[in-house]
Amino acid sequence: MTDERYLKRTIVKETVESRYLPEQSRSLRVFLPPGYNEVLSYPVVYCQDGEDFFNFGRIATIATRLILDDGLEPFVIVGVDVDKKQRTEEYAPDGSRHAGYARFFAEELLPFVEERYSVRRDPQHRVLAGDSLGGSVSLHLAMAYPELFTRVMSLSGAFYGVSQNIISAQEDLSWLDIYMIVGLQEDAYETDRGVYDFVALNRNAKALLELKNAKVYYEEKDGKHQWGFWQKELDRALSYFIEAE
Repeated sequence: MTDERYLKRTIVKETVESRYLPEQSRSLRVFLPPGYNEVLSYPVVYCQDGEDFFNFGRIATIATRLILDDGLEPFVIVGVDVDKKQRTEEYAPDGSRHAGYARFFAEELLPFVEERYSVRRDPQHRVLAGDSLGGSVSLHLAMAYPELFTRVMSLSGAFYGVSQNIISAQEDLSWLDIYMIVGLQEDAYETDRGVYDFVALNRNAKALLELKNAKVYYEEKDGKHQWGFWQKELDRALSYFIEAE
């Protein structure tokens, strides 16, 4: 990962105005792949916890390597920042800011990106990605807007009881393609809502999703609830959704 070619990246900072968020705007960072050309169109990965995905996940460096060395089709990455103090209220489906965040994402963020960047506008070329509550909010966004989002990357998703109830209430999820990983050392992780067994949460969510006919890729691996684990998994997760040329 020390090859200098991987570090020559284009990352653009943006600000999206919002009617649905109390602070009325949200910061983004947008990774443009090597050789980005506005005449072409690209798949796009939308990341919750955008700052963490770029800084701790090193997703721009990993994406550049996958494109240059592994022949993956070039793709755009949009990292959506979050105020950590408001994160649970936005990402948890029973959070006080969740409904506004979902509307911001679908009605303001998506059009903003699609007007400014040459990204594809069909659901099979959009991926929602997130870790922990970012993984669960990505799934909730897809369930709320299946006409927009059908592909979800969940890294140790925080699928608490309220999320499992929402999955159970779905009639049919055969349109959904979700990639799930969880670390085997996440069986007693302390969150702001208490101590949870993330392995059990993910096993339960997987079973519920499969019951509703979702396409589920699922793995349990040695790992803790931290970026040291998730960063190592990003190349496989991205390769699952982005095809080789």
